[in-house]
Amino acid sequence: MRILILEATEPTATAALTVARRVAGVREIIAADTRGDAVRALVDSLGRDGAPVRAEQLDPDDRQALREALTSADIVLNAADPSRFGTRVLAHAIDSGTDYLDICDDTEITSAMLEFDPAAKRAGVCAVIGMGASPGLDNLLAACAARELDTVHNIHTAWPIDTPDPNPTEFSIPPTHPTDAEIRWTDGISGEITVVRAGEHHREPPLRPIPLELPGDLRGTAYTVGHPAPLTLARTLTATGDCLGLLTLTPGTAAYLDVLRRDIDRGRLTRAGAAAQLTDPSLRRSLRALARAMRLPEPGNLPPFFALVTGHRAGEGHTVLATLREPATGTPLTTDLARADGIPIALAIAHLDRERPGVHPPEAIIDPDRFFYDLDTHLLGPTHTPSLVLRRNRTTRDTRSF
Repeated sequence: MRILILEATEPTATAALTVARRVAGVREIIAADTRGDAVRALVDSLGRDGAPVRAEQLDPDDRQALREALTSADIVLNAADPSRFGTRVLAHAIDSGTDYLDICDDTEITSAMLEFDPAAKRAGVCAVIGMGASPGLDNLLAACAARELDTVHNIHTAWPIDTPDPNPTEFSIPPTHPTDAEIRWTDGISGEITVVRAGEHHREPPLRPIPLELPGDLRGTAYTVGHPAPLTLARTLTATGDCLGLLTLTPGTAAYLDVLRRDIDRGRLTRAGAAAQLTDPSLRRSLRALARAMRLPEPGNLPPFFALVTGHRAGEGHTVLATLREPATGTPLTTDLARADGIPIALAIAHLDRERPGVHPPEAIIDPDRFFYDLDTHLLGPTHTPSLVLRRNRTTRDTRSF
C-alpha cells in the first residue's frame, strides 16, 4: 500500500507517520505538506526502520496537485484542518478511488462528510472519519459496551482535559493542541452544541454538569461539550435516550472554560482569542474563574477516558462502563494529544475494509477487538495484558438516567 499523509509536519500527522511505517502491508509513505523545507527536514530525520518515506510539497488548496497526489496513493491520511479541507479532500479521494482516514472532531463537518456515503459506495471507496482518540477510540469503547446489552438507551463518552489536583481551584490546559484544533475546539464550549436527548437532536449550551455513577463504585461530575461521537453513536447503535460528549476536568478548569464561553457568547472574545487563552490565561479571567470554581462539583474518582452505556439485557436494566487500563509504566496515551490521535489513525490503515465501501464513523466498520489488540501490541508489546476493561452493573433504576 502507498500511503499519502497530508500536512505531515503537524504533530498528529508526524506521530501517525512514525507508526504507519510499521503497519503491515505499507510499502511507501508520501509525506506531503505546504511547508516544503519542513517536510523534507522531517523525512531526513527519520531512521531507516520501516517503510520508506518520500517528502512532497503540496498545498491542499491546489486542487490539481491534490488530485494528482491522491491518484498515486491507495489510502490518504488527512491531517489538514477539517473545517477547510475535510469535505474537499474526501470528495477528491472518492473521485480518485483512494481510501480515506481522518481525525475530524467537528460536529458539522462530520455530518457534511457523512453525506458523501452514496458517492463513496458507488466509487468503491472506504472512508472512516474521526479515527483519532476522541472521536475514535471512545466510539470503539462505546461499541464494546453496547455489545453487552440487547437494547441501548443512553451513551456518554468522556475525555480528559486535565487531571485532578489536590487544589481543586487550579486549572491547567495541556499546551499540546495544534492551533487549528484549539480554535475548532472553542466551538464545542461556546454558543449552542448539538446533543441527543430522548433519541432526537437538540441544541443547548455546553459545559452543563452531568453527575455520574459508574460500575465499580465510581462517582463524579463531567461536563458537556460539542462533539461528533454521540451523534454518530446514537445512529449506529440505535440509542433511544440521551447521548452526550463529556469532559472530565477539575472545577478550576471547568470554571475557566465557562468564563471563556461567556465572553465568546457576549462578543467580548473571538474564537481565536479564546484558543490563545487556553494556554496563556489572562489574570482577569483567571480571577473570575477562581470565584466560580469553589461552587462547581468535582470529577470524583471518574476514570479520565471512558464510554458509559445504559440499556437492557435479558429484560433487566444494566449500566456498562468501557475504559482503557492505564499502563503500569510509561506515559498514558491520553496525556499527549498528538500520540493519542496519531497512533489510532495510523493503526486503522490495516482495518479499512474495501468490501464495505462508504463513509463510516469508526464504530460502524472498525472491529474493536482487533483494533484494541493492535493498539495494545503497539503500546505494550506482543505479550501484553489487554487494556480494555468492561464493567457491568445490573440496576433497578430507570436506565434512562445515570
